[in-house]
Amino acid sequence: MTAPRDSAVGEQPRGAAGKAAESGKSSRGARAGGPAGAGRSTAAPESRLALVRRARRINRELAEVYPYAHPELDFDSPFQLLVATVLSAQTTDLRVNQTTPALFAAYPTPEDMAAADPEALEQLIRPTGFFRAKAKSLLGLSAAIRDRFGGEVPGRLEDLVTLPGVGRKTANVVLGNAFGVPGVTVDTHFGRLVRRWRWTEQEDPEKVEAEVCGLFPKSEWTMLSHRIIFHGRRICHARKPACGACPIAPLCPSYGEGETDPEKAKKLLKYEMGGQPGQRLRPPADYPGKPAAPLGAAG
Repeated sequence: MTAPRDSAVGEQPRGAAGKAAESGKSSRGARAGGPAGAGRSTAAPESRLALVRRARRINRELAEVYPYAHPELDFDSPFQLLVATVLSAQTTDLRVNQTTPALFAAYPTPEDMAAADPEALEQLIRPTGFFRAKAKSLLGLSAAIRDRFGGEVPGRLEDLVTLPGVGRKTANVVLGNAFGVPGVTVDTHFGRLVRRWRWTEQEDPEKVEAEVCGLFPKSEWTMLSHRIIFHGRRICHARKPACGACPIAPLCPSYGEGETDPEKAKKLLKYEMGGQPGQRLRPPADYPGKPAAPLGAAG
């Protein structure tokens, strides 16, 4: 894996803000509606071939900016990743990572969790919100894994989606990161960005998944998901994207929806891009940012 770039406080990793400013002077910026262009409103419709080429170029650019992209949930086994992903609904990965150490210490296996006292389980996962519904799902999926799959998390999508609380998004997270089976994870960040980039106009996650999968070889699906989610959390935010610090601004037809001034945009950067802790308490060795603090830790 490529070595991570320096991302100290006040410094933009090589390939991000500086690259955006430099690339914005190129002719492709005008074509794509980036800093040198005025968007696609007056341009001819993009051909399928041009869309594929632009999408793959964005993926390559993101791979340079986030060579360390990874799932932002702490886990040591397929079961732990499955549980953490179910808990991540309607909360942050950070809050899940702060909650799961005690949870997995109490219930290390599907058999243990299936036999848990519901109220005790609810109390352990309370910090993640919606704890009663999530506890019901965890009890149900643990029992199903115990009874139908011999205590092992299944490695097929068609089996995973039969588990309580597990949909395609959760199944693709587990398959891609615990079993090495390529999949596209359509969460809120992913959907927002691919629509901003005009890769799709779909809102339904399964339709988004199908259209985006058609733009890339299968081997890219899992890492593409990580890169896009990383970018959505760090730069291309929902309410105020940091357009002036974006490494793919010249390729983005939605450039200008957010802050375009480079210095102001730099202040909007999150996590390691802004010199702040990430979401994992136990990040990968090549992660250039700081680990997150445990639940209840000061600061």
